[in-house]
Amino acid sequence: MPKKRRKLNRDLENMIASAFKKVELINAQINDIQEETIQSEYRSAFDPVAFTYVSLKTLYDKYGFTPETEDLSKQYGEKLAKFEQEYEI
Repeated sequence: MPKKRRKLNRDLENMIASAFKKVELINAQINDIQEETIQSEYRSAFDPVAFTYVSLKTLYDKYGFTPETEDLSKQYGEKLAKFEQEYEI
């Protein structure tokens, strides 16, 4: 039986690419924090954002554009906005 083709979405692909850059940038900024306690606080606050990005990327690469990937992209945006609002980077 032939493998089912995954449905692609250019807007979501662009969002994932920009999310990758944003996650990498914020991780680098967190790594630049000298104070260990502050760095670990920022890291623990940012980890849910990074994990949501990884889940989104993995799910999109495997299954393409689905309601789950659309939902994860919204969750990523909400979590990133909350992190940026609560923490200054």
